[in-house]
Amino acid sequence: MRTFLVCALIVMCVAPIRSQAIELHPSAEQVATALERGRTAATVRTPPVELYSWFGPPRDDANEFRPRGFLMTKLSGLAVLSAHFALRAQQPNEQEIRRILDDQYLQVSVTLYGDRRDFAQNTFVMLVQGDRKVMPVRIRADDTADRTSAWPKSPAYRAKVVASFTYGDFDPLAKTQLSVFPRTGGELSFDLDFAAIP
Repeated sequence: MRTFLVCALIVMCVAPIRSQAIELHPSAEQVATALERGRTAATVRTPPVELYSWFGPPRDDANEFRPRGFLMTKLSGLAVLSAHFALRAQQPNEQEIRRILDDQYLQVSVTLYGDRRDFAQNTFVMLVQGDRKVMPVRIRADDTADRTSAWPKSPAYRAKVVASFTYGDFDPLAKTQLSVFPRTGGELSFDLDFAAIP
């Protein structure tokens, strides 16, 4: 138990305590901090996917079938990259780091639940910032959803929808609503505070 607490404190100390917002052009210091965050996470065996900026309910038994997702920003992408390499006792090279820094798109991944294998097809996603609606440049969804542990009961299937938004199209400081429109009807929405996301 003591080892776990010490490891948790190390992760908390290395992770950025506050952010200026989603960073479109991270500084050398921010890049170094993100890479170190990934290495530290690997040391304490934190799964790399947990280093993204998550939204929605916490992942636990009570929320097992509730939609949730994460943002893949440049800094979180660097932390995840670094963690993957550190788990193999390696470090990413400059070209791999540059690929993430040069990416022009914020990736938003949402996991949804439904009752047909193709329920996620043609799902639409957009960002709403005040009166502005920001449309993605592309959306991709699992063509064939995976079975959940509830199958054949409802919700029987789980699928991911990933939307790509051009960094220059939205305000990286604004409070934002992510709206998701499944093909089956209705709307899901998530409140995101971009100013608190690295």
